[in-house]
Amino acid sequence: MSYLKDDFLLENKTAVRLYETYAKNMPIFDYHCHLPEKQILENKKFNDIYEVWLGGDHYKWRLMRNYGVSEELITGSASNHDKFVAYCKTLGTAFGNPLYHWSQLELKEFFNCELEINEENAETIWNWCNDFISLNDVTPQKLIENSGVCCVFTTNEVFDDLTTFEKIAEKGYKFKVYPAFRADKIMNVEAEKYNDFVKLLEEKTEKIDDMASLERALEARLDAFIKVGSRACDIALEKVFPVAKREDAEKAFKKRRSGETLDEAEVEIFKGYLTYFLMKLYAKRGMATEIHIGAMRNNNAEMLAKLGLDTGYDSISEADSTKNLSRLFDRLNSEKSLPKSIIFNLNPKMNNELITLASCFQSDEARGKIQYGPAWWFLDNKVGMYRHLDDLTATGHIGAFIGMLTDSRSFLSYPRHHYFRRILCNYLGTLMEKGEMTADEELVGEVIKDVCYRNAAAYFKI
Repeated sequence: MSYLKDDFLLENKTAVRLYETYAKNMPIFDYHCHLPEKQILENKKFNDIYEVWLGGDHYKWRLMRNYGVSEELITGSASNHDKFVAYCKTLGTAFGNPLYHWSQLELKEFFNCELEINEENAETIWNWCNDFISLNDVTPQKLIENSGVCCVFTTNEVFDDLTTFEKIAEKGYKFKVYPAFRADKIMNVEAEKYNDFVKLLEEKTEKIDDMASLERALEARLDAFIKVGSRACDIALEKVFPVAKREDAEKAFKKRRSGETLDEAEVEIFKGYLTYFLMKLYAKRGMATEIHIGAMRNNNAEMLAKLGLDTGYDSISEADSTKNLSRLFDRLNSEKSLPKSIIFNLNPKMNNELITLASCFQSDEARGKIQYGPAWWFLDNKVGMYRHLDDLTATGHIGAFIGMLTDSRSFLSYPRHHYFRRILCNYLGTLMEKGEMTADEELVGEVIKDVCYRNAAAYFKI
């Protein structure tokens, strides 16, 4: 049996009651993830535990590399069985890592398997889970529905095929799937394949040879996303750049379209202007913006060339976006064009700077119009979540918080929501037992329901 108990992460009786009564059974609103929508549509039964548990999950790959596991057993040609065993061996001693908890929760919730994950039990777990898969309807639809998920926002580039979402809507699933509009491949003007990405956008819109045609194309694609239910837009930047003049951005864009390489200043000019343009467009269409800052991506050039993007070679950046984000928000606000925005910050040193900045641009347009997003990516662990709650309660308002997300490519990631919910209930329950806040459990419970689900549903108008 595993170490997991019913009171996992719940350190007092008040926390247990809060979780069991108010948090545990709330629906899940996954407003940012990377689930492949085509797999949701196809809804094919998984073949084995590796396919659904380890395939494509760079969180797990990264942990294995830290343990010195050969790449052959991570992304190489080794068998699914051998890769699975290597992960179990790695996880057995990864004490304190969130995957140590998440993976155990996933086995229990989805496969009714409570064996402790380690090298000794790997073979038994492999057979147990594969038998479960062969005997049960383990498909993307069932995994999402059985997790109590009501809505999923996938992440899609501007030129992605949107007919998939129309077909999913026709399936009659118990949950909704909507694409979040993301223009990063058009934003990242320095990318080697940049002109190829613009060509893909042209195929969906019109010939693009200047800023005017680029802006029209982006607006047209946003409208297409909205037609299939999109409610949010994503922007991912290592740092926010100053808002540049449109004519300067156009010079940089035309230079890149001609096949020339831009210098760093030209890249920053283009990104600074396009971020401003996009957020203004999102406000015009009533779309919420999810802006992700602080990730230093693709650090290992050799592995980028070998495996491509999003394979576990990103890290936390020390870049400071606070001043430029302030000027961007202020300009948009002055122009009555500041959209509802969620700031996802990857560097915990910047928590309070960004939470207090968000407070400067609130309005009655929405509860928590400018959100300080949840502990994200490298921070969505026990330490990061407690720090996030400490900082949010100290300088923001927890009652307005829209709660957790998965940010995952795995269909088994939904226990992360309950991981967060346990931490939230323990955090508040501990304050209650210390006499540092109200003892009214019903009042606190309603706030917990808001944070777990209702605030997000209201924020995105679902």
